[in-house]
Amino acid sequence: MSIQSEIERKLSQGLNPAYLEVENESDGHNVPAGSESHFKVTVAADAFEGQRLLARHRQVNALLMDELQGTVHALALHTFTPAEWSARGGRVKESPPCVG
Repeated sequence: MSIQSEIERKLSQGLNPAYLEVENESDGHNVPAGSESHFKVTVAADAFEGQRLLARHRQVNALLMDELQGTVHALALHTFTPAEWSARGGRVKESPPCVG
């Protein structure tokens, strides 16, 4: 199973999100072709209700502990409640280009 699929599986099971998108952004970085080391996660879940941003990120990081201790080098997190996600029109900013 790919790392991206494993991230999707763990977040789906752990958060039961209303919305989940996991993007492998490794190709935009100085890594070998086919790498799975840089990810952008956008997730909207009721589990985040009443939580501050840091608590949300800690919750995601705890679910992905094995991946973060392994080959995942960078994880950009965009965490919302379903209402927050809806108020944003279902959009997040594009990731900036890698400078390294």
